[in-house]
Amino acid sequence: MFAHNAEYPAAIFGCSEGSKGARRCKLAGMRFDLTDLRLFLAVVDAGSITHGAAKANLSLPATSERLRDMEKSCGIKLLERGRRGTVPTRAGEALVHHARLIFRQMVQMHGELGEYAKEMRTMVRLLANTAAMVEYLPGRLAPWLVSHPQIDVDLRERQSSDIVKAVSGGLAEIGIISDAVEPASLQLRPFAIDRLVVVAARDHAFAGKKELSFVNLLQHEFVGLADGALHDHIEAQAARRGKRLKVRIKVRTLEGACWMVAQGGCLGIMPEPAARRYRRSMPIAWTRLSDDWATRRLSICFRSEEDLLPVARDLVAHLSSAKIRNK
Repeated sequence: MFAHNAEYPAAIFGCSEGSKGARRCKLAGMRFDLTDLRLFLAVVDAGSITHGAAKANLSLPATSERLRDMEKSCGIKLLERGRRGTVPTRAGEALVHHARLIFRQMVQMHGELGEYAKEMRTMVRLLANTAAMVEYLPGRLAPWLVSHPQIDVDLRERQSSDIVKAVSGGLAEIGIISDAVEPASLQLRPFAIDRLVVVAARDHAFAGKKELSFVNLLQHEFVGLADGALHDHIEAQAARRGKRLKVRIKVRTLEGACWMVAQGGCLGIMPEPAARRYRRSMPIAWTRLSDDWATRRLSICFRSEEDLLPVARDLVAHLSSAKIRNK
């Protein structure tokens, strides 16, 4: 349990000392456990008590009660609730800062103890967008996993914007994002250049084109990827142009999408390496998109090298090495 047994400087929590009638912040009795801190961060990151409760796998009544108890225990308001969402007060911002430090130190503690426990397995959490997940990481991760038999990698697919939030909030050690999003305060290492192309049946009118503009494709029907960050990214590009992507069907894999496209009923958009690979075995053709957003620089992101466990630091070095970056 995390406990405060000393009085914090009042300025941290928005209280003043020394002036006549000023209220002193007595924090000797304040006690927050890790569940409280994790829940508080979830609410702040989500900007909503309801969404924070869902993220922390707690009911809304239980969440509200815990938050009330936290504020009651220290006698300070930690959250402002309004029509625009839930935001931390100055005291709440201080708590966010210290809570993140605590969880980072816990990760480091587990990592250092793991060095002494040879049988203890270590997990590295890695988030990646669709292109990195499908086209680059399987081949690049395999040799690293072979040389690190005690390390597991929790690999999950997310949109680049969600990856930045997750890594910044300590929910993952490493992410792979495109340059379409701002990396905030995260550090970056180059990973790959990803180009999106239009895939069509080999006898389609687009098959002989040198390049195509995305806006000129929006009148056509598409095959999409079910629950894929890439599909969400493409739909967002259509929405920015005031259009809606016409999706006839969604499939789970790029290979399945190519089989659909090969029949001539719809178009697909996918990373160029996938289109090149499946063109060898299917009657399809691919054409590059002329839009700037379709050529993306993929980067490895993380908070700082000091925050990374030694194994995570080694994985970043492996993934960003020049030899494997130029695939």
